[in-house]
Amino acid sequence: MQGFELLDWIVIGFYFLLISGIVVWVITRKQKTTEDYFLAGRNLGWFVVGASIFASNIGSEHVVGLAGAGAGGKIPMLIYELHAWLVITLGWVFLPFYIRSGVFTMPEFLERRFNSGTRWFLSVFSLLAYILTKVSVTVYAGGIVISSLLHIDFWFGALITVVLTGV
Repeated sequence: MQGFELLDWIVIGFYFLLISGIVVWVITRKQKTTEDYFLAGRNLGWFVVGASIFASNIGSEHVVGLAGAGAGGKIPMLIYELHAWLVITLGWVFLPFYIRSGVFTMPEFLERRFNSGTRWFLSVFSLLAYILTKVSVTVYAGGIVISSLLHIDFWFGALITVVLTGV
């Protein structure tokens, strides 16, 4: 059993080295404008944008929740995530429209379409909803995973999740 734990740590270490290498490679590439940084110079196709939106949504709550739901025999919950193709398809449908409008974000689009009050409403509402739903669940699930893996207190694991995410 001791060798299996060592192999686990080696795989985790290799994973973090690989991710660190990718981060260094991306950081060293030159970005001249915010458009280059946030939108890749507007040179990405619809599939990449849709896949990016889907990947951005994946977090520790998926690792804990979906694995638990699948293990508990709740296959319908697992099948729910198979609808990710819809997000990619929406990228195919809406991306050309957003590129032509020249906006970076949905609130910016709403400001151009309506007014600045609409932009602020969506921004504040989205942030509050995100904090109360996604962030809280992600920190809770991350705390469970880290405390289980490292055999530490849950609250310390949740704090580690927040600190690692911030870094």
